[in-house]
Amino acid sequence: MEMTKAYEKTLIFGAGLCGLTLAYRLQKAGLQPLLLEARSRIGGRIHTVSSSDGTRIEMGATWLGRKHTALMELVDELGIEIEEQYLSDRAIYEPMSTRPPKLVQLPPNNDPSYRISGGTEVLIHRLADALATDSILLNQQVKAIQQKGASIEVVTNTESFQVGCVVSTLPPHLLFQSVDFTPALPAAMQTLASHTHTWMGESIKFGFSYATPFWRSEQSSGTLVSNVGPVNEMYDHSNMEAGKYALKGFLNGAYGQVSKEERRDLILRQLRKYYGKEIENYTDYQEQVWSQEPLTFKAYKDGLLPHQNNGHSNYRQPLWGGQFFVAGSETAAQFPGYMDGAIRSANWVFEQMLD
Repeated sequence: MEMTKAYEKTLIFGAGLCGLTLAYRLQKAGLQPLLLEARSRIGGRIHTVSSSDGTRIEMGATWLGRKHTALMELVDELGIEIEEQYLSDRAIYEPMSTRPPKLVQLPPNNDPSYRISGGTEVLIHRLADALATDSILLNQQVKAIQQKGASIEVVTNTESFQVGCVVSTLPPHLLFQSVDFTPALPAAMQTLASHTHTWMGESIKFGFSYATPFWRSEQSSGTLVSNVGPVNEMYDHSNMEAGKYALKGFLNGAYGQVSKEERRDLILRQLRKYYGKEIENYTDYQEQVWSQEPLTFKAYKDGLLPHQNNGHSNYRQPLWGGQFFVAGSETAAQFPGYMDGAIRSANWVFEQMLD
């Protein structure tokens, strides 16, 4: 363990969207934030991957809408372009196992979804590029924090830091399961965190890239909704301008217990019903099982509903006399569990710190 390093800076746990947005705001205000990221990459649950043929597929947060005003404002501020998610006027619908799938007409989409041009990671890297070069430390997993008078000591897997203010942007359940607090935080907060759902924690995302978008024919669609599974939803994930074509979908979370090869084969078996053997001519397969990411997800003791306790008002109460904030997407007052919520949480903490 190295000697404790003293900082007047605000220390932020997590270099995901919330942490990076907060650091960006603080730096613009003339302050010096320091981010500790447990992974060897930034972005957290924003994770854009490239297939072997260069097709970019989102394994994490993907879509935004006009109602996500905090996100839209940040995208505009950073000069980032967005593009409308392609949806044909048809979808493949499979209502039950005893009925064949059918092609159905979709109503006009008056509230379109958008994607960030070049991949969601563009937002992450644009924020990071705006920070001082020494603002982010990777491979720093926080193990313990202790309040010591007017300062807080933060201990990671390799170092120790002495700071004046700490903001956690980790999912609350992960935070309280992974970090030791001295003194212990209020029991009510610990109970709340243990019953707070982690956005995307049980999600399995997959993507296939292809040389051609064969599903865009008159008798097919890249949009799929199935009550049979194991794929529940799937969408056209192509970038037509770049000549990159892909399908991306969600797999039932129960399939996290089988191997990657088994998941791929189960998906192909289902998709073969809709597309025939052409579905097998993929150039690459990508997947992300978020329940197997220990730096995102910890199993709950009790079953939780999606978004349970996300946005709870108790999260917007600074702790330790205003020295410690529990932030992150799950804590936002509006759109908790989404990218917009992550930004709203960062903006809220920033406003509290400037008061």
